[in-house]
Parts: sequence; C-alpha cells; structure tokens
Amino acid sequence: MSLVAAAPPSGGPIIAEVDMGADSSAPVVRATVVQASTVFYDTPATLEKAERLLAEAAGYGSQLVVFPEAFVGGYPRGSNFGAAIGNRTPKGREEFRKYHAAAIDVPGPEVDRLAAMAGKYKVFLVMGVIERDGYTLYCSVLFFDAQAICWENRMPLLRTAMYGKGIEIYCAPTADSRPTWPASMTHIALEGGCFVLSANQFCRRRDYPPAPEYVFAEIEEELGPDSIVCAGGSLIISPMGTVLAGPNYEGEALISADLDLGEIARAKFDFDVVGHYARPEVLSLTVTDNPVSAVSYTASSAAVKIDSSQTKKKSVPRSSAV
Repeated sequence: MSLVAAAPPSGGPIIAEVDMGADSSAPVVRATVVQASTVFYDTPATLEKAERLLAEAAGYGSQLVVFPEAFVGGYPRGSNFGAAIGNRTPKGREEFRKYHAAAIDVPGPEVDRLAAMAGKYKVFLVMGVIERDGYTLYCSVLFFDAQAICWENRMPLLRTAMYGKGIEIYCAPTADSRPTWPASMTHIALEGGCFVLSANQFCRRRDYPPAPEYVFAEIEEELGPDSIVCAGGSLIISPMGTVLAGPNYEGEALISADLDLGEIARAKFDFDVVGHYARPEVLSLTVTDNPVSAVSYTASSAAVKIDSSQTKKKSVPRSSAV
C-alpha cells in the first residue's frame, strides 16, 4: 500500500489517503469524514456550514460523507445545565430552553434541507443531529440517500444487530476524542469485517458562546479562546484493521479515503461474526426494531349475550393506559 496526498479543491489541509491497490473487479467508494465544529445555538448557520463542507467533499469526488455526532443542534460539552441532585437553577433552565430551540424535528424543514443537499451534491450523507420530540431531546443520526452514535458503538448487542443486517460501511459519528477511541474503532472494523468511518468535531472554546452565557463546568477559568475542548481524532479504518486516514488532531478537516469493497470479502474469509463463526444454537440475539411508545391506549366494546337469562348486555367502553 502507498500513501497518496489528496488535496481538497478549496486548498484545505492535505490529508494522507491510503491507496489500497484495489482489484478493478471490486467496487470502490470514496468516503469523507468531516471534522468540524457546530455553530452553537445557531442551527441555520450550522446548516449553511454543513452545505459548504458537503460541497467541498463532493467536489473532491466523495460519494459518502459522514458528519460528527450532534453536528446539527450542538454537543453541549462542558455544560451541566445548572443541574444538581434535587435542584435546577434558573440559568440552567434557560440554557436548556435555548438548546431545545436549536434542536430539530424529525421529520421537519431542517431534515428536508439536508435531504435536498444530499440530492444536490449526489452523495450519501450521514448527519449527527439533536432530535426534538416534544420536550425530550435525542442524540440521533440521520441517513440520506443511503439506498451507529458515539458510545452506542461500544454496545456489543447493538453492533451484532448491525452485523446481522450485513453492514459494510459502519458510520460512527462521535464526541469522544480520547486516545482510546481509535482502538474501539479498529476493534469494530475487525469484529464486523467492515469499513469504519468515525467523525468527530474539532472545537475550541471560542466555538461556543462566551461566559456567562455558556460555561464549561469546573474548567471555565482554565480556558482561553483558543483552548481545544474537543480534539477531533476522526479516522477511517479498513475491514482488516488498517487505518486508511487519520486520526486527525490538528483542526477542522475533511478526511478521505477510497474504500475497496473487495476488502470486506478478504476480511470475512478469516472471521464472519454472524456467518461461519456464529453458533446460533448456543448464542442468539432477538431485536425489537419497531418503535415503542411510553404510553399506549386500548379501547374495546362488545355485545355480550348471557345464555342463562336470555338477555343482552352491552359492555361499557373502557380505556386504559399501559
């Protein structure tokens, strides 16, 4: 394998890309993980930034583009929302209100715009978002034109469910920039016999609102405007565990590699976790993949005939919360 210097057309940072020496009989996918910061509390500006980065990646020839966890809506790094056991502060409540306002509805106009971007630039788009469902927020990942989030990637049963679906390119938006994260990603690539694309934000203190509007709990006094609060570490790994690009800890960047899909078969020749290496007669997994609500309502009514008295009786309609 040889290293190929790949320069994005905008003159951005040069990221090393591994030429896998792909067999021409196997399809190759050019993939990019985006390492960049949210425009905090400003979802329209974040979407504008997302489109600029997506256009740049598409101009470089990428077919699959993966953004970090919570890129739309923001990752509330360092914030405690004024919460302590048994207590909430007025400032923390207001902070939550603003964070809730920056989240997006799914489906909703922001989702429609992201879908339009994917269509405009003809890419498969994976985007980490903060999803708003009433007054509950979820850290979600959205997939566009494709025809797993942060520490969920460390859940063995979740990974097994994904392997059972035949996943070939495992997209892992994250907020974890610790030195241990690449090891987890390498393990997933080897375990699943799949490519792993992990995208993280690169953020400095100045990328968040200034104090006292936004405070990094316990460390605010130690931070200057240029202090790094999330160091990135985005990377791309092959099914054989080879790091194809990254990890990058230098700043915002587009990190790309050409993925030779023939490498999947080469890796699974050794180990297929839900195939020839599985023992379903001993260990198996059952997955509930339909949405489940916290509250469901049932109602029934029926006419009941009582033979002993030859009279008719109607049951009273009832409703119950489960």
